[in-house]
Amino acid sequence: MKKPHVTPTDKETVLTDNDFIVSKTDLKSRITYGNDYFIKISGWREDELLGQPHNILRHPTMPQVAYKILYEMLDNDEEFFGFIKNLKKDGGYYWVFASISSDYDANGEKVGYYAVRRKCSDGFKNVIEPLYAKLVELEKTGGMNASYEAIQNLLKEKNITFNELTLGIQKGEINEL
Repeated sequence: MKKPHVTPTDKETVLTDNDFIVSKTDLKSRITYGNDYFIKISGWREDELLGQPHNILRHPTMPQVAYKILYEMLDNDEEFFGFIKNLKKDGGYYWVFASISSDYDANGEKVGYYAVRRKCSDGFKNVIEPLYAKLVELEKTGGMNASYEAIQNLLKEKNITFNELTLGIQKGEINEL
């Protein structure tokens, strides 16, 4: 099915400390499960979400390189931690701090991906929004290779991994780049 067109708005939904979003996808990132809060916050009905590519929630201001890094890490059986801006059915959006890992069956075969999302820490936007805006601009002018090089240079300059960067921001230990 073709991804439905949703026109983004500036209406933000902010998660509370008690909100907990869980979803699962198959290996092609098609949604196979979403907890009740995932369904509710997305604005879609469960039958509209199940079987859809998870990118049905992709906000257009998210840099593509974030997903490149996500799938590189998952392909290496690493857990991904990151800030993701999701698009709601009504055009609104919500930010989450995501933990995404591979999901395995009883035989140890990778069958998909498992994502748990929580509220982002206070102040994260002061770091993430300028970084993401810069990465999106680089992607417009130089493609994803330009944004990938920029994020790799940042990590090298800070002498940290991607997860150390995002966890540091979430914990309030990194307040500027």
